[in-house]
Order: sequence, then structure tokens, then C-alpha cells
Amino acid sequence: MRDWLRADPYRAIPAATALALVFAQITYPLSTDVARDRITVAVVALSAATALLHAATTRGLRWAVGFFVIVSGLGLTAEIVGTATGFPFGSYTYAVDRLGPAVADVPLVVPLAWTGGLYSIWIVAGILMSARTVRRVGLFVLGAVGWDLFLDPQMVADGQWTWAVRDAGLPGLPEIPYTNYLGWALVATVMAVLLTLLDRLLAPPRDPSVAVPVAVFGWTWLGSTLAHAVFLGLPASAIWGFCGLGVLGIPLLARRERPNPPRHPSNRRENA
Repeated sequence: MRDWLRADPYRAIPAATALALVFAQITYPLSTDVARDRITVAVVALSAATALLHAATTRGLRWAVGFFVIVSGLGLTAEIVGTATGFPFGSYTYAVDRLGPAVADVPLVVPLAWTGGLYSIWIVAGILMSARTVRRVGLFVLGAVGWDLFLDPQMVADGQWTWAVRDAGLPGLPEIPYTNYLGWALVATVMAVLLTLLDRLLAPPRDPSVAVPVAVFGWTWLGSTLAHAVFLGLPASAIWGFCGLGVLGIPLLARRERPNPPRHPSNRRENA
């Protein structure tokens, strides 16, 4: 840990907000009513801060701003169009005055949630697929939908938004229509294409460290599974979310456990 921080002390900044994020998420199942609403906002703010601070300190401020504009900008646009027209997610409405200020009936905290939730998925998809652009886009889309398999059931159960059609969803999650996941896939595809262009325009990262977003991803995947199954009384979303994010999580675990290939004898330096 000391060597990791010594290499670049700025790494401590997103690491600190990530720890605060974990603490806030732990308190969520223990809260109710107004306190839970405030914790929800805090979780979103900390997740977005962690994402953007890590992006800025490892990839540069311009890249971080570009990521925010693409993901939160498209997220807000999709939410405004979605609540007004029912496209691309289906017909739904947000609760009034629970998550702070809103634009066109969409709480401003919502587009921040897109940034906070999808950053680690984009990083992990890049780790797994490296230069394979099309596969990275596809994996990111699957991961985005997988994350929403946790997010939507939790927020619907808490009354943060309500679907007009409540009997056309996955087994165990009938209150969230299939159209929601199709909408997420569509929006995430557009985001991934633009993020690919962003990567090409703004060059390689200054610091290749991905420890923070990988840790956030692992916590989101496994921590949400535990929370939904044990503390929130949402066993169906625990299973669906585990499988959905597991599309990235399981290969990531396998990659980390894979031993390094032995070096060829000709590449070894002999000691004098």
C-alpha cells in the first residue's frame, strides 16, 4: 500500500472517497424514510466523485470532463425523454421532492448515478477486452444492464420511481418491464461508442492504476448481492444482479487468479 501511494500520492484522493462510499452504502439498509433518501443522495455523490477523481488523477482532467459530459449528459437526456415519452425505457415517473432538485421531473442526482455506476464497468471492460473495441463495447453494455438489475429493483422497492406497467418483467421482478433493460442497452451502446472515441482522442492514461475502480466494481457486484439477498429482502434481484455483473466479474476474478506465464530461459539474466 505504501509503495502504491508513494508512486503517486494523488491516488489517495479517490481511494478515500471510495472508502466513504462503502461506509455510506453499508448504512443504507439500516436507514428509513428521509434518512434513507439522504443516504441515497450521498451514495450517488460519493460514487460520482470517486469515478471522476480517479479519472482526473489517472487519465487527466480533460478525459474526466469528457466522461462526465458523455455519461451524465446522455443519461440526463435519456431520462428526460424517457419520462416524457416512454422511450427508450418504458413509461415511468419519479417520486417528487425526495432526491433533491429536478429538471423536467428528473432529479439531478440521477445522471450523477450514471457516471458513478458506469465508470468502473467501463474500466473493467477495458481490462478484460483491452484493444478489442467491439467486444469492449458489448461487454460494457452487458455490464450496464447487469448493474441496473441491482439498481432498479432497489429503487422501485424504495418508491423512488414507479413503472406504469408492473407485470411484464423478469421472473421475480415483474414490476420492472423488459423495455427498461432494452433501453439501458441502447443508451449504454451510444455511450460506449462515444467513450471509445474519447479514449482515442485523449491518449493513454498518465497512471495505469485501476485498483480503485476494480475495487468499487467488486464491492458493487458482491456487496449488492449480499445486501439484496440478506438485508433488503430482494432475493430475485440478488440473483439477477449477481449473474448480470458476473459477466464481467467472473472473468475478472479468473484473470487475477491466472498465474503469470514462465519466462523463456533466453530472456532471463544470469547473475555473474
